[in-house]
Amino acid sequence: MCGLRNGDTLLRCFFITLGCAKNEVDTDRMRALLQIAGVGECESVEDADFVIINTCSFLEVATRESIEATLELAQNDANDVRSKPIIMCGCVPSRYGMELIDELPEVAAFVKADEEDEIVSVVSKVLDVNLISMQTVETNTLRTVEGVSAYVKISDGCDRYCSFCAIPYIRGRYHSRDALSICQEVHALVADGVREIVLIGQDTGVWGNDLPEGHDLAWLLRKVAQEVRPYGGWVRVLYLQPEGMTDRLVDAMRSIPEVLPYIDIPIQHCNERVLRSMNRKGSAKEYRELFDRLKSEIPGLVLRTTGLVGFPGETDEESEELLDFVQAVGFDYTSVFAYSQEDGTAAAKMDEQIDEQTKVERAQRLIDVTEQLGFDSTASHVGEIVDVLIDGMEATDTGYELIGHTWFQAPDSDGAVHIESGEACVGDKVRCKLTDSFCYELVGEMLGNA
Repeated sequence: MCGLRNGDTLLRCFFITLGCAKNEVDTDRMRALLQIAGVGECESVEDADFVIINTCSFLEVATRESIEATLELAQNDANDVRSKPIIMCGCVPSRYGMELIDELPEVAAFVKADEEDEIVSVVSKVLDVNLISMQTVETNTLRTVEGVSAYVKISDGCDRYCSFCAIPYIRGRYHSRDALSICQEVHALVADGVREIVLIGQDTGVWGNDLPEGHDLAWLLRKVAQEVRPYGGWVRVLYLQPEGMTDRLVDAMRSIPEVLPYIDIPIQHCNERVLRSMNRKGSAKEYRELFDRLKSEIPGLVLRTTGLVGFPGETDEESEELLDFVQAVGFDYTSVFAYSQEDGTAAAKMDEQIDEQTKVERAQRLIDVTEQLGFDSTASHVGEIVDVLIDGMEATDTGYELIGHTWFQAPDSDGAVHIESGEACVGDKVRCKLTDSFCYELVGEMLGNA
């Protein structure tokens, strides 16, 4: 019987996922493939027969965290953890390849991101067991998502080659996933209880450009909306580049009720010289015109962006220009990063690298501005009546409260709605009046089911 260790005891895996939501999707797919092959999952490494660690290598600090987590597993003597085979997957093996074999002898196998559908075969070889893989079965919709929201990858890789970014070298050239497999996965998820689909990719706005059918993201949104509509679901799109905001996409986001008016556009900077050095297009003037147009054409639009400070050669004046620009646009949410000198990227070889202390100081100044903008934006919703998707429950000093998020809060990113009284289950959509705010969090009073 496949997947059996001895008697009727299943092999069990402990999963560790580091990095972004795209890695969460990849881990979930490996989990589903292994479940079908008869492998169970456990909640502690002590109970596992082997460990899968899905790594991130977007930044040097993420690579270091991935390797440190792996070594910590390998060196842990508690309950014989050290003897459990470790399989390292994802971005670190994709980025560093064969050199890891000598550098990390503690790891039993390395699996690159584009090899993860072979995980059953890898586990079979590592453990010397005969697991039945799903290579002859359609696996596009394999997921194990529990909860109200689910990320769905519509593409992988990137063709932009920003000078600071290693993603094209890790994930390869941009490639869109076909619409049929996307819609099949969305249908399976909403039929199983998911109520929010979050479409993700390195560059979602150019989805379909490399496919023969000639469809674009606006077309795909209409197809995905058809899948979630019978279930009263939402569709959210993340990681749109400025060039991807076509008139067709703006119209789709404005006119399709299921598509949330929430746009995440990582600008990185606004100064034209810095952007050119980053191998990116745009300028403060062009970006300001774009955001003004989006706000005027999409009612109630919520904007998220990313700012990158301390890029090689960035002057104090250019750093202040970014700060002033973010303040002027009034983004609802902003992620702030200090530039990281990544091996293999063009920017790593540039002159005028900026010292760490200056980068930290510039990042903190931008964080101070963006936090105040975010807190003010959150507070502006107090008094509104909104639908809230229930994500879970948390203990408080006086008992328990329901935790959820509403349309202008991306899951795991933008805060939550805390509901202190009322009854609901995970996955329910309830009607709430927002009565108070603190930082990025909101307090809601339940009015009934939505």
